[in-house]
Amino acid sequence: MTAPGSTPDDKLASLHEAGRRFVESIMAAWPEQSRADSAAITTALTTALSQDRARWESMQQQYYARHLELWQRLAQGETAPPADDGDRDRRFSAPEWRDLPYFDYLRQAYQLNARWLKDMAGALPLEDRLKKRLDFFTRQMIDAAAPANFAATNPEVIKLAAATNGESLRRGLELLREDVAKNRITMTDEAAFEIGRNIAVTPGDVVFENELMQLIQYRPATATVNALPLVMVPPCINKYYILDLQPDNSFARFAVANGHTVFMVSWRNMPPDQGRITWDQYLELGVIKALDVARAVCGVDQVNTLGFCVGGTLLAAALAVQHARGERPAASMTLLTTMLDFSDTGELSVFVDEDYVRQRERAYAEGGVMRGQELALTFASLRANDLIWNYVVNSYLKGRKPEAFDLLYWNSDSTNLPGAMYAYYVRNTYLENNLRVPGRLTMCGVPIDLGCVDVPAYLMASREDHIVPWHTAWQNTRLLGGEHCFVLAASGHIAGVINPASKNKRHFWIGASAAASADAWLDGAERHPGSWWTHWIEWLGARCDVSVAAPAAGGSAAYPVIEAAPGRYVRQRCDGPNM
Repeated sequence: MTAPGSTPDDKLASLHEAGRRFVESIMAAWPEQSRADSAAITTALTTALSQDRARWESMQQQYYARHLELWQRLAQGETAPPADDGDRDRRFSAPEWRDLPYFDYLRQAYQLNARWLKDMAGALPLEDRLKKRLDFFTRQMIDAAAPANFAATNPEVIKLAAATNGESLRRGLELLREDVAKNRITMTDEAAFEIGRNIAVTPGDVVFENELMQLIQYRPATATVNALPLVMVPPCINKYYILDLQPDNSFARFAVANGHTVFMVSWRNMPPDQGRITWDQYLELGVIKALDVARAVCGVDQVNTLGFCVGGTLLAAALAVQHARGERPAASMTLLTTMLDFSDTGELSVFVDEDYVRQRERAYAEGGVMRGQELALTFASLRANDLIWNYVVNSYLKGRKPEAFDLLYWNSDSTNLPGAMYAYYVRNTYLENNLRVPGRLTMCGVPIDLGCVDVPAYLMASREDHIVPWHTAWQNTRLLGGEHCFVLAASGHIAGVINPASKNKRHFWIGASAAASADAWLDGAERHPGSWWTHWIEWLGARCDVSVAAPAAGGSAAYPVIEAAPGRYVRQRCDGPNM
């Protein structure tokens, strides 16, 4: 923090230095294996230069010529014609980036350098895996180096500091100090939300708990309910309330309001002493136990099931285990933005290779947890301008607290995973893609085959999903054995799923079950306006149209109510450097 009485220039220099250190801390948090291929890239560059020197010299000459033109215009006090993408880049939307020659130069020089780096990376003769990695980290470097990200080279920051006599810089330093203490970037006004007060407020009760999860049974909102309850398995790398945000966008509340008895798995934020918990235990003590409890509480042989993202992967694997045992606990399965075939994992593939997995296996051989904040940073880096640098600029440089947004509050509330479970997961999915191969993996003592999971399946993907590419999610239609309905929603990984029917926004596609490829499916699909929620609730109701009286109370004699929802587990956070 700057001393009292310091000038705006002193505060600007202090903020610039603090920002630089924070940028370095972000970069240092990225996995080490992201830099492990530098020797191969250097060799490829040397080879390319020796084999086609004229091409590379031409690229360099064009680059120098354009920079010389920019310098000449700056010397003459002129602004240059806009770069190709300048008008569409929100980082440079303020008029000062074009009206003032110096900042116009910074903007266009940066865009020219960015194009040159992309062209250089794109021209290197590399195998696909290494090319994807180079392209990804080139973009990370380009995004981080934008002049808008630094106080001394952002005209909006300087103008605001002058207008507030340095107060904006003081507030920015304070926000930076708070985030350094949290060890993460604040993306929303966190004081606006409280679990159990205005998010995760659908009425219900915890009816079971163990060291892995609590199971919530929501209270009915209708006089009668579907005879088969619905068990939801959310992703275990974040809290369950992505499916139960505020009342107007709660997916769980929507299902309850449409006559379903809903059970929700609330995964525990794992402490370090639980680091040896395995993938098999997540199946047996997590998913399978949740299905057993829901069946026992409701007195039925089968339940409807739903899994979201990694929760869907866990659900499908658990059902494959139970089918291998001759058990059929599910009447239907809904998978939301879920990967079962990991042949194309998009940009997440740049983080996972043999060295990375071996590092994790060694690190977690004696226990320990995979910190949720590390995973959160990995996902944020896929959209760094939106999920990292946007907040660096607005919070730390301009001193503006983020606005309240429930999705971003949830996004910041990550959970730690047992190290043993995480290492097994990344090796057998992202690295080796073993889950899709019948009999290759033994889980809970039995060989599994996803093709034996022959229940009706509703398979939903999001078209702009950067975590689960929709083409990859479509491959689930080839792996599962039952009838299926594949639905493609507009928007991304989260916004595509959390699209309340009441708002009737966006659109979705429905196509024929049989198609030669994902693109062929889309070519023949029909676009429908509004939310896919309405289509799903009709599909689910058609799986069982028998109604029974709604339960008068949660739980049962064997599974009495432990506490009211949302329960204790969901309130445990992993902020700070020591979690």
